[in-house]
This record gives sequence, C-alpha cells and structure tokens, in this order.
Amino acid sequence: MMYKSIFFDLDDTLWDFSGNAYDSFSEVYAHYDFDQYFDSFDQFYSIYKEHNARLWIEYGNGNITKNELNRKRFFYPLQYVGVHDEDLAKSYSDDFFELIPTKSKLLPYAKEILEYLSGKYRLFILSNGFRELQFRKMTSAGINHYFEKVILSEDIQIHKPNPEIFYFALSATQSILSDSLMVGDSWEADIAGAKGVNMDQMFFNYSGMEELSFKPTYTIKSLKDILSIL
Repeated sequence: MMYKSIFFDLDDTLWDFSGNAYDSFSEVYAHYDFDQYFDSFDQFYSIYKEHNARLWIEYGNGNITKNELNRKRFFYPLQYVGVHDEDLAKSYSDDFFELIPTKSKLLPYAKEILEYLSGKYRLFILSNGFRELQFRKMTSAGINHYFEKVILSEDIQIHKPNPEIFYFALSATQSILSDSLMVGDSWEADIAGAKGVNMDQMFFNYSGMEELSFKPTYTIKSLKDILSIL
C-alpha cells in the first residue's frame, strides 16, 4: 500500500456539518419564535451563514479569539434586524451548541468507506473544529472507534492550513510524511495546507469547485470514489 496514515477532516468531509447545522438552527429558530424578528428561517440562516464565513476566516488568521467568534456570529443576525439583545443571542447560541453535537447525519458512504479503510490504514482526524464538539459529534454518528487519534487546532492554537499543525499531526501520530494522505473538502485548509508540507491530498470536491490553483493528488466527488483509489 502506498499510504499508511490517512488524515481526515471531519466537518463536511465525513460528518454532515451543513445538514446537521441547518437542522439544529431550524429547531432553535422555532424554539425562540424568531419569526417575530425575521421574515423566514431562510432569511435568518442566510444572514448567519454569510457573516459566519467571514468570521471563521478571521479566526483562522488569528485575528479574533474563539469567544469573539462565537459571540459575534450568533449576535450578528439579531443585530441585522435591529434586535440588540446579547442575552438572547447567548441563550440561543448555548442551545445550538448543546443540540448540534447530538446530530448524527454523515455524508453518503462515510461509514462504508471508514469500514473499508479500517484495518488497512491508520486513520486520524485533523480538524479546526472545537474540542468540546468534535468528540461528541463523532460519538453521536458512531464513527469515533475508527480513529486512532483526533488532532484539533485547539491542541496547539494553530489552524489549518498553517504548516505547523500538519507537522504536529505527523509527530503526534508518529506518521511519516511520504506515507500520509490528507482527505478534506476545504481547498484552502485541507488541500492547499497539505500541499504546503508536501503531503499528498485527496480533495473531496462535492461542491463542484472548478477553478483550482493546482492539481491535487486526487479529486473525488463522492466518498465512494475512494474505493477505486485506496
């Protein structure tokens, strides 16, 4: 086998973050009767997602702290519609964080692929997600037992795509760079990050991204495609 260690991103690579987040926000929106503030759930969620994406870039670049990220991203949609109630924002963010890790939706073929790879390769998670959530997500989805170790950006306060987190992951798992593969859906964090340390990459391009700045080692559009590669 060409590889011995396979590093997986978690959110939107294996665990369906987009779907689980949508479901969680929908439930919290209904619980707090946010129709009194927003025209619809879709309006609320589109406001949240757009601002959240910008804040995660700031967080990844080290410009804001984790606490600032969470405070700003949950408060912003309410501010946008003229509701300046920070206690309300804190309450619904607390409920969201309690709810989302209980969701178990995975990307199609995730369990089948992990079962196929298990025993053939050493499997690890390499994620920028929060420690208090990632382990609960994996347990809820029933995939935690496939992985020898979970490496999180919070372990060293450095985020993908910074080379240091990849070197840390290799060291922490006693993996060799030439025997390792990074699998992820984020072009910048997972694929460009891995290439930056000369680690082979598998780009899970389910969104159909077309303009790529380089050709990754592998590109897949479904996790099922892994069967014909590994």
